[in-house]
Amino acid sequence: MSRNIILVDPLPRTLDLIMTPDVRRRLAQLGEVVVCEDRQMPAEQVEALLPDTVLIFGQTDMPKERLDRAPRLKAIINVESNFLPNIDYQACVERGIWVITPASAFASPVAEAALGMAIDLARGITKADRQLRAGVEEYGLAGNDETFRFAGAPVGLIGFGDLGRQLRDLIRPFRNTVRVFDPWLPAEIVERLDCMPASLDEVLCESRVVFVFSSVTSENEGFIGRREFAMMQPGSAFLLMSRAAVVDFPAMLEAVRSGHIRAATDVFPDEPVAPDDPVRKVEGLLLSAHRTGGTRDAFYALGSMAVADAELIMKGLPPQLCRRADPATASRLRSKPVSVS
Repeated sequence: MSRNIILVDPLPRTLDLIMTPDVRRRLAQLGEVVVCEDRQMPAEQVEALLPDTVLIFGQTDMPKERLDRAPRLKAIINVESNFLPNIDYQACVERGIWVITPASAFASPVAEAALGMAIDLARGITKADRQLRAGVEEYGLAGNDETFRFAGAPVGLIGFGDLGRQLRDLIRPFRNTVRVFDPWLPAEIVERLDCMPASLDEVLCESRVVFVFSSVTSENEGFIGRREFAMMQPGSAFLLMSRAAVVDFPAMLEAVRSGHIRAATDVFPDEPVAPDDPVRKVEGLLLSAHRTGGTRDAFYALGSMAVADAELIMKGLPPQLCRRADPATASRLRSKPVSVS
């Protein structure tokens, strides 16, 4: 008799990290769960399980040769949140295998943190705290010499996927004009969400606060560099909230050190950041250790969304909560795999 194997290979995640006991029970009801979470599942174990595998939770390498040996496979659910170049996405489409990720679970906490960091940069909250602790504070108007109100300030979004749309919803009460640069979206979608489609140059020149939410692709690595930072308004705020590789990181640091812009970043070219990395001492740069999305509720949402869609898929229905990998876009993505949860 055939077994319904659910292959769980979630590194760097663990089931305890992403699933409550109730969600784990729901997962177990879908089939025989085989878990390897302290390391990547060994190739020989994967090969032995493939003929009876119906679902894969994780980032297991699945080239065409492996897909050929998995005739019952219905879905690959990436719980790391990045579509990696280790799957034959086109073959999956042709065979009706869903390749999905619940990455949108991180959108709300990232957007919330991005808004907080933007207000901090605009109003100089962290800077004022440090000055007061050092005994060099200024009061009243003098203490606001270089600040500006976030409310009403022109905002620019670079990338308008889950993160950008969540941020747009959060800032509605602040009555900002919002310009969006996203070459993967038609103007109609941007306009439908009360934003203005714009070129990259327009976003940089016209915005007082710029949020970067774009993914790294084969076409946009380092596309925000020295020229682009020079276009920004003096004293404006730049927030890097997606992937470090979309900017020329040294150029960003140079723009901050010079006093031309102020910035915040949740991501870095190399993580964890080395103890002696000069980025730790850049004045005017608000730092966050790739933590804005990693809240307890977001990790549990990752698991519950994945299991809910797996339940639908096992009933022969399409997933509703996770984002599907499209071969045309997945093949362009170049985000580094997450190494720390």
